[in-house]
Amino acid sequence: MTLTLYNSLTRRESPFEPIEPGKVRMYCCGVTVYDYCHVGHARAYIVWDMVRRYLMWRGYDVRYVQNFTDIDDKILNRARETNSTMEAVAERFIHEYFVDMEKLNILDADEYPRATHTMDGIKRLIHELENKGYAYASGGDVYYNVRQFADYGKLSGRKLEEMQAGASGRLETAEIEAQKKQDSSDFALWKSAKPGEPAWDSSWGKGRPGWHIECSAMVRDCLGETIDIHCGGSDLIFPHHENEIAQSEAATGKSLANYWMHNAFVTVNGKKMSKSLHNFITIRDLLEGNWSGDLESNPPQPPLGKGGSQNEGSEKSKAVEPMAVRLFVLMAQYRSQIDFTEEAIANARNGWHTLKEGIVFGYVHGSQWGWDVDKIRKLPIVESEAVQQFRAAMDDDFNTPNALAVLFELAKELRRERNIIVHEGKTETPLEVLQQKWQTLVRLADDVLGITNRVKGRANIYTDHSSFSINKVEIISELDEEIETMIQQRKDARKAKNFAEGDRIRNELKDRGITLIDQKDGTTIWHRG
Repeated sequence: MTLTLYNSLTRRESPFEPIEPGKVRMYCCGVTVYDYCHVGHARAYIVWDMVRRYLMWRGYDVRYVQNFTDIDDKILNRARETNSTMEAVAERFIHEYFVDMEKLNILDADEYPRATHTMDGIKRLIHELENKGYAYASGGDVYYNVRQFADYGKLSGRKLEEMQAGASGRLETAEIEAQKKQDSSDFALWKSAKPGEPAWDSSWGKGRPGWHIECSAMVRDCLGETIDIHCGGSDLIFPHHENEIAQSEAATGKSLANYWMHNAFVTVNGKKMSKSLHNFITIRDLLEGNWSGDLESNPPQPPLGKGGSQNEGSEKSKAVEPMAVRLFVLMAQYRSQIDFTEEAIANARNGWHTLKEGIVFGYVHGSQWGWDVDKIRKLPIVESEAVQQFRAAMDDDFNTPNALAVLFELAKELRRERNIIVHEGKTETPLEVLQQKWQTLVRLADDVLGITNRVKGRANIYTDHSSFSINKVEIISELDEEIETMIQQRKDARKAKNFAEGDRIRNELKDRGITLIDQKDGTTIWHRG
């Protein structure tokens, strides 16, 4: 089956055909580093990590570049608020970005260009646009002449007359902008220096680049004039990606990217997640449990300090495991909007428990049959109906919900086998069949979707599997600890006369193959099966 992608530029799905056979050049718009990453960022980078992994699994040599915007008004404002510098703020939140992404098992990009490291390329590109009549200098600034580019609006589908001025990446009063621009739709390529702000020398005077020109320059410097895939959040379609196209294609006369891919928004309880509404959730708050399910009545504070909500007295939800966060994202197709609710997170947690118990199967029982599980993990995947179904789903514009359905079925089959082994001491299923099912599950879950039971480093899984080895005793104790925690939660619920919650926990454990036996002395014992 041929891999098909939805192209935001053509507004239809089409077969994927790379510029160079067997190779993919892919650019992802990265974060502006002035704050901690939130759930919206988690969705974007999990999605593009999944796309990259699948392309690699399909045999493509993928060069993946993701930038950091390390000069911006938001960074400068944060520096003033914290009595710091732009450089210090940027370095701090670049570090925090990597902390969060490592927990979510995001592979490192091949290159992380920064705006401040790309000044020569930025100035060279502006000069080219100026020489070709697409840019003009005005009062120390340089603007892009939008009306000179006939295809402006082809990505967003907007007509020029309907557009507002494209965000320049820097705040300025409308009166000053109007005085300097030839047209209200023109956007800034270079901004003259303001007192106390970082600035770079140029032929137009000291200043700094606009937001959009940075990515155009970084794409060209790192990947060339035309790339295969340019991706990012759907909020970037206009003005950012529209302006990138105008800049790059006016300068080179070539297409900037053959495929434009955009992930949809994350909403919170049905409302768009935004910092202005205070209903955003940072990744680390989610992982550490510092978030409230009722964000509308109890919103978190902006994470200026340690990285999250400061509502220490409010009721905390249980910390969400990193792989449950990956499942929350991947349980929806990347172009579909997803709603962050307690129910959605609970479903993701349950899904991760199901997959984890399937993953555990080989480590717990394989040793009894002489399996070398680490060796089996590294063997080429065995073609099967499950693999074909998984591939068909992923080839259909990365339909991860259908792909996950294949993995859930494998995990449930292995769980049924485990219960048979526990009750009867053996299984009638041929061991080679069990080995194939287990290998298929762990290879597709880990290698392709990035869902693994251990993340011990950001080593490339296609060259080094050692960092993902799993210790059998460690896994069993971890699962047992989860079960004990749930039993205590059930006990607390029953004590508070919340019998519905107690029954829900019992039923969830039952679905996972855990039987509870309440003793007369008030204790609860449990066993698998």
